[in-house]
Amino acid sequence: MSGTATPSVANSSSWTAFLKSIASFNGDLSSLTAPPFILSSQSLTEFSAYWATHPSVLIAPADEPDPARRSMLVLKWFLSTLKHQYASRSDQFGNEKKPLNPFLGELFLGTWSDAAGTTTLVSEQVSHHPPATAYCIRNDKTGVELEGYNAQKATFKTTIIIKQIGHAVLRVPLSSGEIESYLITLPSLHIEGLVFGAPFVELDGSSYITSSSGFTSKIDYSGKGWLSGKKNSVVATVYPTGKEKEVLFNVTGQWNKTFEIYKGPAKSNSKSHLVATYDAVNTPQTELQLTPAEKQHPLESRRAWSRVAEAIQKGDMDTTGIEKGKIEQAQRDMRTKERSEDRAWDRQYFTAVEGVDSVLQTLGDIVGVPLDGDADKTGGLWRFDKVKAEKQATATPTAEDVTKIEKELLGW
Repeated sequence: MSGTATPSVANSSSWTAFLKSIASFNGDLSSLTAPPFILSSQSLTEFSAYWATHPSVLIAPADEPDPARRSMLVLKWFLSTLKHQYASRSDQFGNEKKPLNPFLGELFLGTWSDAAGTTTLVSEQVSHHPPATAYCIRNDKTGVELEGYNAQKATFKTTIIIKQIGHAVLRVPLSSGEIESYLITLPSLHIEGLVFGAPFVELDGSSYITSSSGFTSKIDYSGKGWLSGKKNSVVATVYPTGKEKEVLFNVTGQWNKTFEIYKGPAKSNSKSHLVATYDAVNTPQTELQLTPAEKQHPLESRRAWSRVAEAIQKGDMDTTGIEKGKIEQAQRDMRTKERSEDRAWDRQYFTAVEGVDSVLQTLGDIVGVPLDGDADKTGGLWRFDKVKAEKQATATPTAEDVTKIEKELLGW
């Protein structure tokens, strides 16, 4: 995954003005247009790939016969994704940048190939008001599949507080022929380091993973306080659903460095109870393979935002604003045209579910996910549509189609 190291803005008048603007802004900060100097060259649709930077960890539960240990391995996989989702950019570039706001219909497609087999990614911006990204990740060898969607609501109260809305569903095929489902909620987060011009993400609160086989994981996040604590700390437990005190496994450590998994409750942690240690820093990740930009669909992130990304990487803020504005205006014009023609944008890979979703019906109450999947906050309860995907697999836009898309949807 790539980002960019843009010129430092710490202690600059522009940075101070930006902080004042967000401090005085009322409402959801995601609707606030960020100044070019704080922008990343990476679109938020790319963040879906952070779920599977280690395909072998993702598919490991499929080989485990014991359901409690499978739940532990799912927890291990989930925790292994956190560093790349929330700390990789500040670790690499020294601070967190605001990702580009995806446009409706934006795509990010890729493949991981390693000892785990071929794992594919489809990420699509399925809603713009409210903004929401849906994704599906599937491993061909095992059939392990992750799908979900998320939106973010950002507010300011001494710092930027971000509530993540949405959920993920992991499906693990078992040797019996059954498919085990895991419902995963998302952590809340806030941005530290704003005053110093070096923002970074800190997770807070709790999130959950619950399985159709009857086990639940609770993950608690905390950061460095004024007097004690460590940055990016995490503790977690696995227990039979509804019996939180009957701890089968527990986890302790830092999600961006190392964490340890023990059998039983934390009070009995010892070397003899140690199940595994995970090193988030030194565990090699599999590189996501992308089609060269010139051969991508014109709505794929790297191609669509290429002019904006190039300007950001050069530190050319004027061109950044101009090129970003072209896409934003083209999108506004298309929404106006759609309204005048009484039609809606056709999602290419995902469909909003009508009626009851079986996973939410069975597991939603356990972890606080409503039956409608917060559809009013995400534009729908989104699920991967295999029929649409098969259609897209055989659809190749002509040169004339590409030119039309670039003009009408990107403003080129």
